[in-house]
Amino acid sequence: MAAYGSISPNRDKNGSPLPTTRWTARDKVTGSPIPIDLYHLTLETALKSPGLLDYLHSVFARIVEEGRTYPMEVAEGEKYSRQAFESYFFAADVIVGVLAGEGNGDGPMSANHQDEVEIVSGAETPFGQLGPSKDDKPLVWEDAIVGFYYIKPNYPGRSSHICNAGFIVLPNHWNKGYGRALAKSYLYYGPKLGYRGSVFNLVYVNNVASVRLWEALGFTKAGLIPNAGRLKKEGGGEEYVDAIVFYKSFVEDEN
Repeated sequence: MAAYGSISPNRDKNGSPLPTTRWTARDKVTGSPIPIDLYHLTLETALKSPGLLDYLHSVFARIVEEGRTYPMEVAEGEKYSRQAFESYFFAADVIVGVLAGEGNGDGPMSANHQDEVEIVSGAETPFGQLGPSKDDKPLVWEDAIVGFYYIKPNYPGRSSHICNAGFIVLPNHWNKGYGRALAKSYLYYGPKLGYRGSVFNLVYVNNVASVRLWEALGFTKAGLIPNAGRLKKEGGGEEYVDAIVFYKSFVEDEN
């Protein structure tokens, strides 16, 4: 149950997860292209992949404990529970980026170039049925997954066509351009899931990389909330930080 009430996941007209797509990130240091496959997950499909939810939960729990990018907080001595993670992150739809390889959404490369990103028609293989790696060993989530994000309504009922998203790039995969690729894929998946626009409620101003990224992708600053976050500082202690509200339309004509 969300703050405004229950949230119903969006689906394609057949009621099934969207097909897998392949995108190309660009290494920030070398400029080399790195293909990643993006899978559309729900809690149902994620449960079919042994160890996946445990791993994603552990990643997000560490971020909550760091207290510098998301507003969640747990009492001293307590841990951010998997139940809380599933309720928050898997309230609707989740997109997971996996390093491309054999059996991971292979398809012919499209001529549809979008900046650093290329989209292909990927296989419709459910994420839970991903096969072993080419050396016949099970996938190691920490190595395979580069990042993930949720998409869900930002408001209830008659405003539920405006979505919100939360992004995570795994620390062991930083500086490879995955954040930008995931962000650009959001502009593809959001409309595919039936949304007409996006709002980010709390982009803390000290998260400079995120602020620059959303500005570069055409998001507008809808507002500024002073002292919106009581965030932890790297050297210890806490500070109050302003937050930007970002908005972008997914349709050409709002009329």
